[in-house]
Amino acid sequence: MWTDLTHLDISVTEKVVRTIAVYLAIAVLLRLAGKRDLAQLNAFDLVVMLLLSNVVQNAIIGPDNSLAGGLIGAVVLVAFNSVVVRSARRNEKVARFLEGQATELARDGRWDLEALRREGLRPADAEVALRRQNANSVADVEVATIEPGGSIVATLRADLQSATRADITRLEAKIDALIANGRPQD
Repeated sequence: MWTDLTHLDISVTEKVVRTIAVYLAIAVLLRLAGKRDLAQLNAFDLVVMLLLSNVVQNAIIGPDNSLAGGLIGAVVLVAFNSVVVRSARRNEKVARFLEGQATELARDGRWDLEALRREGLRPADAEVALRRQNANSVADVEVATIEPGGSIVATLRADLQSATRADITRLEAKIDALIANGRPQD
């Protein structure tokens, strides 16, 4: 029993190389698939992700079904991912290379239909994200982008943005000045 749990059918070096190679291949595939897939998984995308994990399992473990082999693969996967994430966090060029850049989807109330097409989005899908950010439609938006992680971020037109504490403070100061000058209140 212990032999089955601990005996490796392939070398540790091969296990490490297989795990890193599969990690890199999947990262490239997801990068090529586009940003939409990362943030807005639909049922079909979920099926692909689940099957993808099953498809690459043998590429990582090879003919090795031992507990030790599986644990080595898991440790390498988590450790390599940690190195990649930390590298991206520390270096903007690395982050841009690995994750990509934000893509502008709309400007001044108009969709960039070519950008939507490249990102695999329909205007109706993006409108849903805008509504979550207090825009009724693209007409309310100054700029909308899809970030590398797949989140759609909208900047509303200035006249539609919520008041900030600074806006309220300025308004209070104006009111106080009007009252101090003897002007009637509205």
